[in-house]
Amino acid sequence: MSQKTNLVLDIAGVIATNFSPIFWECLSLRFEVSYDDLIKFRKEVREQLWTGKITDEEFWDKLIERFPTIDKEYAVTKLLSVIKPLPALEEIPLWSNYANIHLLSNHRIEWVEHIIRPVEVYIKSITISGEVGFCKPQVDIYLKVNSYLNGNENVLFVDDQEKNLIEARNLGWNTLLADDKYKWIKNVSHQLLS
Repeated sequence: MSQKTNLVLDIAGVIATNFSPIFWECLSLRFEVSYDDLIKFRKEVREQLWTGKITDEEFWDKLIERFPTIDKEYAVTKLLSVIKPLPALEEIPLWSNYANIHLLSNHRIEWVEHIIRPVEVYIKSITISGEVGFCKPQVDIYLKVNSYLNGNENVLFVDDQEKNLIEARNLGWNTLLADDKYKWIKNVSHQLLS
């Protein structure tokens, strides 16, 4: 019997919605803060946030320090509310019959655990940048996932950003760019089930 494929899925843009730019637009409108200033802030803290150099709490403190009119409780609730499941999440139980499923994401576990929890029993490994200290497209995060693949070279990685597929290809993984019409889901199902 041949080894199962390793299906490596990004979270944001693949199995859950991206919170940006919706979240930042909402804060800008509700609290009358410049959207451009919010995006500048996001860029300034991005690497620290995604690599776990600052905690979730420190991120919110920095946001409120920079933009004191923003209500922190509202912002936290809003962020979690805009991170919603996408159609691929429903496919994970079926796909797990044909593939070992791994998650690889630039994110914070605190922000996506509500997405992961319902399908966690079908997931072999979860690699979140905020927990491992590296973020895509740094090679180290792909090597971390590679350590969970048990030498199985049959890997399909799905991400919604082309720049994140390059290192995966360099490791010999097959890659698929997730489109916003979700046509990629049918492609994955066809590859796994045929």
